[in-house]
Amino acid sequence: MTEDTDHDQSPRLAETFAEVEDALLSRWPETKLEPSLDRIRAFTALLGDPQTGYPVIHLTGTNGKTSTSRMVDTLLRALDLRTGRFTSPHVERMTERISVDGEPLSDEEFVAAFNDVAPYTHLVDADEEHPLSFFETVVGMAYAKFAEAPVDVAVVEVGMGGSWDATNVADAAVAVVLPVAVDHAKYLGGTPAEIAVEKAGIIKEGSVVVLAEQAPDVAEVVLARAAEVGATVVREGTDFGVATRSPAVGGQVVSIQGLRARYDEVFLPLYGAHQAQNAAVALAAVEAFLSGGEVLHEDVVRAAFAEVTSPARLEIIRRSPTVVLDAAHNPAGAEATAAALDDSFVFSPLIGVIGVMADKDAEGLLAAFEPHLAHVVCTQNSTDRAMPAETLAVTAREVFGDHRVTVEPRLADAIDQAAALAEAGEAVGESIGSGAVLVTGSVVTAGEARTMLGATGRRA
Repeated sequence: MTEDTDHDQSPRLAETFAEVEDALLSRWPETKLEPSLDRIRAFTALLGDPQTGYPVIHLTGTNGKTSTSRMVDTLLRALDLRTGRFTSPHVERMTERISVDGEPLSDEEFVAAFNDVAPYTHLVDADEEHPLSFFETVVGMAYAKFAEAPVDVAVVEVGMGGSWDATNVADAAVAVVLPVAVDHAKYLGGTPAEIAVEKAGIIKEGSVVVLAEQAPDVAEVVLARAAEVGATVVREGTDFGVATRSPAVGGQVVSIQGLRARYDEVFLPLYGAHQAQNAAVALAAVEAFLSGGEVLHEDVVRAAFAEVTSPARLEIIRRSPTVVLDAAHNPAGAEATAAALDDSFVFSPLIGVIGVMADKDAEGLLAAFEPHLAHVVCTQNSTDRAMPAETLAVTAREVFGDHRVTVEPRLADAIDQAAALAEAGEAVGESIGSGAVLVTGSVVTAGEARTMLGATGRRA
């Protein structure tokens, strides 16, 4: 279904998920940013400003937003609060972006959520210089759905930046700033400090800011914004943080110093020091949200973290050989993933299948992975934004050398080639552990691999 562009009549309502998907994708892509909140403000005003009907925990940062959002959501539900969660981008299906009580909307619910707001989209399109984008429309759907549910609290991840992100029509009770690095430089700036200015825009008067460990220049920007609007700040490393962590089968065991208590021997079924830090931030965010000052019961915290999932974040989805998916798509994310691989696994040889988007720092990402990968198969995902495999391979050969690079544009064939290389390495005795395949470089690449390898039936 393509939305009717005649502004004299409303778009017809959708009957199927495919029609909704087509209608949304016919709008501006979410990667196109026009720095204005005018359209989304007009849209949410027509919807009755649903985002004002519940408190919001708002998360920004360069990496870790989705995993941390899922942890916050799980903790809140363990406290018997009804949650709405908005995350982006999706890994496999668009419905993942809007969750209520920890579950993505069903196809039928997603269609209904679209139809609830569709009559208003053309009114905004007619009045504004630019039409509503894909992202703005889905944000409106989410905020309206959360009000309809109704939820006790919404956990909202920004799409890009902060100040001009469509989610920022909500005023956060708790603003979470995860580590800031360079990504989306075309829109947000070329240095972490410049990018921090945009991300700090989610901090509003009266907010509590949960600030993850940052470079000093980034922290300075965030603290200045908090002071400007009169927000309270709690900082990782000072007010909360990871006390201890050790790798364990299926994840890691962590002790977290929260804002009000320490929680020991917490099993987290995710890998890497970065996920332990995300857990500490998530716990602090929930403590900050509970303004009554109550201390969470240790058993509740342990039970909640034990249930956390984060698809395509160092997710093992196949054995013999092991295939791991990871959504790292910038150098900082790749460095965290690489450190987690060293920390938690003994894979040898480890073969990379890498497909990146054309606007990303491919060289920086490849350089972060180079010490950890025996060989890389350059590929591409199915989107128009994908960097051609041959183009990626030019950079990969500079980083890895000709003999460690193979090109296979089709993702399925690239995974097959990498699996064969992993098994061959084991067979000739190169392995000190077991051969494995890492599929990474983009959320889309990881998501397409996840669908291809049959992980769809798992809990999202």
